[in-house]
Amino acid sequence: MSVTAFSRLGTANAYDNTLANLTTRQNNLANLQESLSSGKKITTPSDDPTGAAQAERSLNRLSRIATDQRALEVQRNAIAMAESTLGDITDALQQVRDLVVSAGNGSFSNAERKTVSLQISGLRERILSLANAQDSNGQPLFAALGSALKPFAGPASSVPDYSFNGLPGTAASDTFAIASSLDGDSAFMLQPQRDLAYNVQVTPSAANLLTGNVSADTSPGAGAVNGSSYEIQIVGLSGSTVTYNLTETLANGTVQPTVPRTANWSATDGFNINGMAGLTLNVKGATTVIPFSDIIHVDPSTSVFSTIDSAVREIGAATNSNAASQSVGQALHNLDISLARISAVRGQAGDLLNRADTINSTNEKRNIEQEANRSRAEDIDMVQGISDFQKQQTGYQAALQSYAQIQKLSLFNFIS
Repeated sequence: MSVTAFSRLGTANAYDNTLANLTTRQNNLANLQESLSSGKKITTPSDDPTGAAQAERSLNRLSRIATDQRALEVQRNAIAMAESTLGDITDALQQVRDLVVSAGNGSFSNAERKTVSLQISGLRERILSLANAQDSNGQPLFAALGSALKPFAGPASSVPDYSFNGLPGTAASDTFAIASSLDGDSAFMLQPQRDLAYNVQVTPSAANLLTGNVSADTSPGAGAVNGSSYEIQIVGLSGSTVTYNLTETLANGTVQPTVPRTANWSATDGFNINGMAGLTLNVKGATTVIPFSDIIHVDPSTSVFSTIDSAVREIGAATNSNAASQSVGQALHNLDISLARISAVRGQAGDLLNRADTINSTNEKRNIEQEANRSRAEDIDMVQGISDFQKQQTGYQAALQSYAQIQKLSLFNFIS
């Protein structure tokens, strides 16, 4: 038998190769279809180990950014609440100030001054309550670097009458976080060396003497303010020279020996009390006669609450307009110092809120960057994906048609 033409004969090997090719094409087509439907070119790490690792790193960073942002929101809300609370405290202190000014009215009776002192006392309770306010998580708004749940305690019968139960200071902000509380010690507690807030009381009831406000003594040898309390007893006047005894009580309670001192006096300008470490005080008599029975007490005011309590006590106890004027002048001086402290801390709160806005903007940029990195690593290019899918589909259909033709070939077809 002669062979005049050649024909391809199907064999078992050809069938196996064709089926393997079809299976591979079918799997590739299914994978492309899954990528198109999910939008991901990496569905398992084996698809692209390097890309999967890059996507995983980006996802971890995105998770950290989200955590930082949640913490920042908690901190921002706490500082915003603290700033608002300081605003309420400032309003209450302004009301106290207005009441103190009204108590200086020379036509007020003792009963009217006592009524004013009761109103001021009620405002002090509100201010102390606001200073111990907590955020939505139960943490004090003015805890500084850490404190008890009620940072401010008082009034106590001992000195100091009010205390801050915590660690003063403000937590340092880092790249992606701010402090979660304000420094209540800086806002509400007063320091003699820093603030020169002193309460001056004349007994009995400032009947004859009227003092100014304590100020810094810048004369040579005046020394530095040390927070001591002083008692001044005027003992004599000879011509234009007044003699007084000065007794100092140190901040630790130690009473120093009494020191006699002298000062130049005039009926117009009075005289200045020196010898108090870093401090001076002007004293004038209600008449041209210096009263030797009056005693002047100079004590540091330790807090805004102490300042208000002193105003309540002395305005309520004033028995004449001279005593009321003495109490009002001293209270206004110390209230203004306290308002300045609170205003400064409120400004710090504003700075922290501005920083929080900056960090929030930075986090948004970080988030966009990491989302872009993740997308480049694992997201499919839809245009390229559709093109690849169509090519794979065309190849698969062609393979199916080829297989349909090849499977018809056999030795029996050739024999016949």
